[in-house]
Amino acid sequence: MFFRLVKQMEEREGVTEKLKADNQMEWLARMNNIRSGAKEIVNHDIIYN
Repeated sequence: MFFRLVKQMEEREGVTEKLKADNQMEWLARMNNIRSGAKEIVNHDIIYN
């Protein structure tokens, strides 16, 4: 579930391999944000449902 959410959020927000090649720090910041959001969603579903 986590990895599927991360992949979907990457596509939705336009985080691509091109961004990774062009600006690694921006890519890293955005990926950390995506992973954090996905983790929150998964934890919420597991803990509260």
